[in-house]
Amino acid sequence: MRAPRKPRTRAERRRRRHVRNRKKISGTAERPRLVVYRSLKYTYAQLVDDDRGATLASATERSEGFESGKTGKVGAAFGVGKLIAQRARELGVTRVVFDRGGRLYHGRVKAVAEGARDGGLEF
Repeated sequence: MRAPRKPRTRAERRRRRHVRNRKKISGTAERPRLVVYRSLKYTYAQLVDDDRGATLASATERSEGFESGKTGKVGAAFGVGKLIAQRARELGVTRVVFDRGGRLYHGRVKAVAEGARDGGLEF
């Protein structure tokens, strides 16, 4: 039997971590999955019900109602977390499963989580 190929690039390693975590993490209507996507320019967050395959709410720095109390990308990510928490509360959601997308719990990903907790979500 041949050994599996070792991932070579940073993106491949992140993708493998993401797939490995997604085997264990799943969102429901009562406890949706809070997905964080981080591009080079913006930070995005979504609440996903995997049973229906539907996005319940989303937030980004370009959304209406976005307020960043701090400067820089990390401060903006904190604001995205607060906004997604506000939209989740409007839907009656208080508990979520956090999906960091294979990224390290650090920087902007951590800021979204802290903002969501500050906004009233439980992980």
